[in-house]
Amino acid sequence: MDYFLQQLINGLTLGSIYGLIAIGYTMVYGIIGMVNFAHGDVFMVSAFIALILFLILTQILGIAAIGFALLIVLVLGMALTSLWGWVIERLAYRPLRGSFRLAPLISAIGMSIFLSNFVQLMQGPNNKSLEPILSNVLVIPMGAGTVTLAEKQLLIMVVTAALLAILWYVVQRTPLGRAQRACEQDRQMAALLGVDVNRTVSLTFIMGAALAAVAGLLWITYYGVVSFSDGFVPGIKAFTAAVLGGIGSLPGAVLGGLLIGLIETFWSAYFSIDYKDVAAFSILAIVLIFMPSGLLGRPDVEKV
Repeated sequence: MDYFLQQLINGLTLGSIYGLIAIGYTMVYGIIGMVNFAHGDVFMVSAFIALILFLILTQILGIAAIGFALLIVLVLGMALTSLWGWVIERLAYRPLRGSFRLAPLISAIGMSIFLSNFVQLMQGPNNKSLEPILSNVLVIPMGAGTVTLAEKQLLIMVVTAALLAILWYVVQRTPLGRAQRACEQDRQMAALLGVDVNRTVSLTFIMGAALAAVAGLLWITYYGVVSFSDGFVPGIKAFTAAVLGGIGSLPGAVLGGLLIGLIETFWSAYFSIDYKDVAAFSILAIVLIFMPSGLLGRPDVEKV
C-alpha cells in the first residue's frame, strides 16, 4: 500500500507540471481555434531562463536565501517568457489569422524548430544541470512502511492548484475573462461589440507563456536538469493532456495532465518503463472513442 501511495504522489507531481503546460495549449485553442505547437519549446526556454537566473542570483550575486531567490526567478522568468509568448503571437499567428487553417500551424511548427535550435546554439547540445534545491523530505508513516513527500513535490502541487483557481477566477469574473470568452464564441461579433480582439489574443498568449514559465521553474527545481530538446516530449504530453481533459477547458487541462502523469508513473512502477508512452496514448485513444470532446470538453456547435 505504501508503494502505491508513493507512486500516487510521484504521479500527481509529474501530472501537475503537465497540467500547467496544457493550460497554455487549451487557452490559445479556445480563443483562436489553433494549436500553438511552439508552446512546448516556450516551456523549454523558460526552464533555461529559470536555470540561468537562479545561477546568477546564487553564484554571482551571492543570494543565500533559496526561497527569496526562487521568488525573484519566478517573477523575472514569467516576465521574460511572457515576452516570448507575445513575440510568437505577433510573428507566427497574427499575420496569418485570416489565412487558411494550416498556415498558422506550419508557422507554429517553424517557430518551435527555431526556438529549439536557437537554445541549442546558445547553450550547447549537452544537458544543463542544477544542484539539488528544496531537498527537505517529509516522512509519513503508513502501517508497516513509510511514504515520503518531498518539499518540492508539495510545492508543485500547491502552486498548480493555486494557479488553476486564480486563472479560473480571471476567466470567469474579470473583464479580460469576459473578452476571452466572447472571442472564443465569435471573434467577429466580439469585435463589433467593442472587444479589442488583437489585445485579447495577445494577452492570452502572454498568460499561457507565464504559466509555462512557472512550469519551467518547477521542472528545473524538481529534476535539476534541462536540455534544448526538452520542449518536445513534455509539450506533446501536455497537448495530449489538454485533448484528454477536453481542449478549451481549464480544469480539463489540469485533469488531463494529472491523468497522464498518473498513467506514466503507475505503468513505469508496475510494468515496463519502455511502454509508458504507449499506455498514455492508448488511454487517450480509448477516451476519445467514447468521449470525442474529452473528459470535460464541450462539443463544437456549428455557427450558421
